[in-house]
Amino acid sequence: METDYLTIQASGNHELEIKKSRFIADLGRVSSEDEAKAFIAAVTAREPKATHHCWAYMVGEHDEIQRESDNGEPSGTAGVPILTVLQRNHLHNVIGVVTRYFGGIKLGAGGLIRAYSNATSTGIEAVGVVKLVRQQAMTITVDYPNYDRLNHYLTENQISILDTAYTSAVAVTIAVDLDAVTATQTAITNLLSDRLTVELGDIAYNEVPVEINASSRSID
Repeated sequence: METDYLTIQASGNHELEIKKSRFIADLGRVSSEDEAKAFIAAVTAREPKATHHCWAYMVGEHDEIQRESDNGEPSGTAGVPILTVLQRNHLHNVIGVVTRYFGGIKLGAGGLIRAYSNATSTGIEAVGVVKLVRQQAMTITVDYPNYDRLNHYLTENQISILDTAYTSAVAVTIAVDLDAVTATQTAITNLLSDRLTVELGDIAYNEVPVEINASSRSID
């Protein structure tokens, strides 16, 4: 991808019990349909006695691949609710598999939609969400008398420090959002009265934790 995007923090699962049925939501990062299918197969193999393995995933720079399955539940009551929660949370390159162990009480279409939706949303909350931000590495080398001023500036402006090397001088490597590279370099140069050297490094995605919007969690 060439833009920032949201995805889950890490693969994981979370379980809900609704009217004696167990719903286990597994979330994972995927970058292709093959990875999504492998994820579904792994969950199915882990829970071979489950009643249903319903799933949805979105893959691609523009979410061009979107698939869902009710896996035997009434049409539209499982796969679509899972997919809708992924969409509402604006997640990308992600899969959700909700495994159900039937507890003997029928939930009805509306109950199933709410159950699969809530299982997915609480699963997302449990594993966490991150924003993958394209940032450029910037190595700032200063003498020791200026190090405290630099460090204070970085802390105050919540700029991520990737590495600090202490030799005859101090070389601090930071990660800066692409649209802030020039402004950050100018600000630090002015702060230290040009008593520094700056070297720009690689551009890469770095993860920033984000809070989940309550309005995006589930289907009412």
